[in-house]
Amino acid sequence: MSVRNCRRRLRSLAVVTTAVVLSGCATGSGDATTSAAFSAPPSAAGGSLTVMGFGADDEIGSTRLQLATAALNGTTVDLVKGDLDVQAFLSSVAAGDPPEIIYANRDQIGTFASRGAILPLTDCITQQAVDTGQYLPSALAQVTLNGTVYAIPEFNSVQIVMANRSLLDEAGLAMDDVNGSDWQALTAAASKLTKTSAGKLSVIGVDSKLPEFLPLWAKANGADLLSADGRTAQLDDPKVVQALNFAVGVYDTEGGFPAVKAFRDSADFFGEGNQYASGSLGAMPMEQWYVNVLNEVSPEAPMAFDTVRTPAGDTLAYASGSSWAVPKGSSNPGAACTFVKIMTRTDTWMQAAKARADDRAANGLVFTGLLTGNTVADEQIRDTYVTEPTSTVWGTAISAMYEANAHTFGLPANPADAEFKAAWQDAVNRVLNGQQEPADALAQAQREAQAALDTAWATWDEQGG
Repeated sequence: MSVRNCRRRLRSLAVVTTAVVLSGCATGSGDATTSAAFSAPPSAAGGSLTVMGFGADDEIGSTRLQLATAALNGTTVDLVKGDLDVQAFLSSVAAGDPPEIIYANRDQIGTFASRGAILPLTDCITQQAVDTGQYLPSALAQVTLNGTVYAIPEFNSVQIVMANRSLLDEAGLAMDDVNGSDWQALTAAASKLTKTSAGKLSVIGVDSKLPEFLPLWAKANGADLLSADGRTAQLDDPKVVQALNFAVGVYDTEGGFPAVKAFRDSADFFGEGNQYASGSLGAMPMEQWYVNVLNEVSPEAPMAFDTVRTPAGDTLAYASGSSWAVPKGSSNPGAACTFVKIMTRTDTWMQAAKARADDRAANGLVFTGLLTGNTVADEQIRDTYVTEPTSTVWGTAISAMYEANAHTFGLPANPADAEFKAAWQDAVNRVLNGQQEPADALAQAQREAQAALDTAWATWDEQGG
């Protein structure tokens, strides 16, 4: 992923919560169980296909788009670029004039399905023989509501631990002190690595990445925020409370979250003066795509990498990513199904990976692999195009990325995923802002989340979803 597209992804992540919450206020869209005819042999393709929320801005997107368009034999593909506009999408469904296909975050799918805004893909998968076995199980689970697949996943974001090796060495610390395998050691390391100048932070010891990584710390502590069937909130589980206490406590050793956030927000995150190159951050868990940014803008930065580890020493990653869904009322569901099948097929990913690897080589950069959401493609891409020796710094980053991808979990899809996400993130923010203690904040979040789940599931069950 290029620096340009990493910036775009970061902006996307920043608006996801707002966009999803807004979707809960939009006009209803109808019955979630509506299906469509997804059979469309290439010889019968034609018409148009409007794709909302996807931009082929790099070689990965453009290569796949060319292949998918070619497979549609004359179907005109029009892109509505930019992040998915949730309100515009839901309004178009309600008006009976939706795009033929949308590109959405996986944690939006439950809300869309519950509102009847997207179609179940059972017939698409059956009629066009889409191989769901190729997709990463945790990714497929995120788009499967009550046993029915509502979207096809692609890409996978996972966390690995990234650290400034020089700062660790200077403090007499190792990766085991900051990778999560020992919470007491990590808290001590955060304190030891933190530096101030003229009363202000000059080095953040460890960034525990709240609020977004609460599910990661909770899972590492043996707790899930949501039951496996997506019906029961577990936000007030003592292990979740303990995890939040720990992650907030990391910031407390560094002068408190407000000070850390202010300093973090001032960093040249995508530039050559980033936190690692400038020596202003000791360590943090971060999505694997940031490795490409660092390799591109500051290849000489003193880096060290590992997977995020549980207190038992096991690798763990909280998976997120994108997906393709077909709106209710799509005028060309067959072409949409064909498009998705080609976009996420193994040989398509291989051609896209070759384009990426060639581009990186031409610019003297390391190809760090690609997490596609397709496990077969991931393995073939790694075997064919990833050549960086594991003994190098960037090689250790690549190894950590693939190891993390093999040990992922995700939050189950549910018809109140917008409200559920808002409940736990708002709780964490209240703690970070000093408004509540962790136990009180999570108890409130539990009540809010469970009420939303109960209402949404009751409606879903009444509709026969």
